[in-house]
Amino acid sequence: MNKKVISCILASSFLLCSCNLNASNQKLNADLDKNNKKIEENNTKNKSTDTQDNTENKTPNSNTDENNSKNNEEEKKDTNTSSNINNFKDESNVSPKEKDWFFKPSKNNEPATIPEDMENDLNKYSGYFLGDTSKKHLYLTFDEGYENGYTGKILDVLKENNVKAAFFVTAPYIKQNKDLIKRMVDEGHLVCNHSDHHPSMASAALKGRENFEKEFTVVEDLYKDITKKDMPKFFRPPMGKYSELSLKYTEDLGYKSIFWSFAYYDWDRDKQPSPEKGKDKILNGVHNGSIILLHAVSKTNTEILDSVLKELKNDGYEFKTLEDLPKK
Repeated sequence: MNKKVISCILASSFLLCSCNLNASNQKLNADLDKNNKKIEENNTKNKSTDTQDNTENKTPNSNTDENNSKNNEEEKKDTNTSSNINNFKDESNVSPKEKDWFFKPSKNNEPATIPEDMENDLNKYSGYFLGDTSKKHLYLTFDEGYENGYTGKILDVLKENNVKAAFFVTAPYIKQNKDLIKRMVDEGHLVCNHSDHHPSMASAALKGRENFEKEFTVVEDLYKDITKKDMPKFFRPPMGKYSELSLKYTEDLGYKSIFWSFAYYDWDRDKQPSPEKGKDKILNGVHNGSIILLHAVSKTNTEILDSVLKELKNDGYEFKTLEDLPKK
């Protein structure tokens, strides 16, 4: 086949993957917004309940809506980013340009791959999208932007199969699900940082270090209030949006940035894949060293998790935690 034709096909493949990710990000954020609005409506109806509990439940949603409104206004101003980018021209020539995470999925259980520029970003700033590909190790992670009623069952299945996972949680999730956070920690799972407001971290970095750091520290403080422990230093950029500058700021805060080498269309509550399709996607998509991203809002994931874990173990895979990732 002509080399130019091959190049065009590969370029189109990466572009399609990027477009799909952007569409999925918009859907996920829409679900988060709907969930927060429902919580706020429920809090308004329950004003007669215990004052302290009502304050805890109501404040985060009010603050989230207010801050999201402010963030949206500021992000509109950031449409013309040239002036913002110039603010960081002295930041050791670190680029603030936003990138959307994407990867070339595994085929025949070969490791997933990413573009060279993304690989350079991760290597430079303590980022990971896979572990040791020479060993049959898997790293199971869940993103938790809001609770859809399935996390308890997921924890049951993990316990039954003696598998430890990492749960990436936002500030509103912690505030609304304290008992689940405690249970995750008590059962040996890692509860990790997924930001306060679920923004593009590239946009957050453009607004300065102080704004950027708050996306971390708010979550850290909530976690420590509940668990009396320091939060593990693993961070997943919301929606996979990042910049070289945001990775640098993240590393400066002592965090490792955790992306993924496997994910599939599981986040839409209204368009869940069939159990058969979901199971097939996972079993045929993982590889040595996979960092697996699943969404805990998924009914399908909850239904198939037990059989998936058992089959992967039967295939010789061993589940590791993010703390076992190779050092860089």
